[in-house]
Amino acid sequence: MTGEDVPKPVAPRATREARLARSFVTLADTLVDDYDVVDMLDHLVNTCVAFLGVSQAGVMLADQQGGLHLMASSNEATEGVELFQLQGTEGGPCVEASRTGLPVDVEDLAVETRWPRFAATARAAGFRSVHAVPMRWQDTTLGALNIFNEERPSLGLEDQQMTRAFADVATIAILQHRSSHRSSMLVEQLQSALDSRILIEQAKGVLAEHGKVGMDVAFAALRGFARDRNLKLASVAEALVRRELPADGFLPAAPRRPGDADQ
Repeated sequence: MTGEDVPKPVAPRATREARLARSFVTLADTLVDDYDVVDMLDHLVNTCVAFLGVSQAGVMLADQQGGLHLMASSNEATEGVELFQLQGTEGGPCVEASRTGLPVDVEDLAVETRWPRFAATARAAGFRSVHAVPMRWQDTTLGALNIFNEERPSLGLEDQQMTRAFADVATIAILQHRSSHRSSMLVEQLQSALDSRILIEQAKGVLAEHGKVGMDVAFAALRGFARDRNLKLASVAEALVRRELPADGFLPAAPRRPGDADQ
């Protein structure tokens, strides 16, 4: 049996889960206060290397025009391979994951045919396999977290899931960082939320008066109407306040008493 055939010792599950928990706690702590996103991503790629037991890791991010940029790498060899993907016309698995929003797994660079020049460059750097995970938010792909390994295959199923989780942490960090630099947008979003709340309160008042019910019942009726029709609560409230929707459509009309004014 060769040294390459000797299985590596596997850490007990309890120990590995404890290390994973500590890794996520440490990463989460960096998002509490003001932070440098490049420093955070550098910490992320090194955490991936240490936890997953892989050779190296890197992160690519897309700018507003869709161009990809290398933001962090665990060593110079990884940086060189990542830059080769970005500067060449052929691309590679990390670029592919960023552009398609789908994970890309290259189990053996020696037989890779989709990106032969990339494969040759990566093998020259000592890598034998690559696993790239897109950093996605809704329908937008922000970039990719890329795992390079001197062994093959690059990752087992469980470690692929862990890489997905690390990529999600990076995505949250990037979104938070971008949001913190869009104060005017945040102010607009806050004002919109406040305006919506005012409309909802007004609509509750309309329903409460019309149906002679409490505000909680009125709100439940308003929310139920919106959910049943897959409409936004604020839009329904505005239509009700503007009398574009009849109050009778939300609650049965209260019995009329002599002298009641028309609603």
